[in-house]
Amino acid sequence: MAEHGTKSVFFVCLGNVCQSPIAEAVFRKLVNDENVSWRIDSAATSTYEVENPPDYRGQNCMRKPDILMNHLARQITKEDFATFDYILYMDKSNLRDLNRKSNQVKNCKSKIELLGSYDPQEKLIIEDPYYGNDSDLELVYQQCLRCCKAFLEKTH
Repeated sequence: MAEHGTKSVFFVCLGNVCQSPIAEAVFRKLVNDENVSWRIDSAATSTYEVENPPDYRGQNCMRKPDILMNHLARQITKEDFATFDYILYMDKSNLRDLNRKSNQVKNCKSKIELLGSYDPQEKLIIEDPYYGNDSDLELVYQQCLRCCKAFLEKTH
């Protein structure tokens, strides 16, 4: 559980190996740079990649800006809905899965939002780059960076 007064954010995508661990790592670096305290995590709506590390292409992409990715994929739990302030998802299929899961949670306290809704360039969907190439992962990183900066500014 987060310390009293500490805000918390949870990033979600389908497998928790591409977009959400990138968003998690980017946001963690932003809050560390700002020296503010947040509880940060990410997970999948599916079980496809549970216990796997982030996609190696995403890890390579994050080396240039020197952002550490230290995460093993997991699936979102009922407790996550009850303990995180914000759950930020990447695309509409994530929302469908999240709505189905959150309906089973009696004490859902999370505000469920599209991470892309914070994008100053108004690109709402952060596309799944799993079947894409390195430039698709770079695009996800750039989108996550813009969105996470704007989210932090709005909630800080």
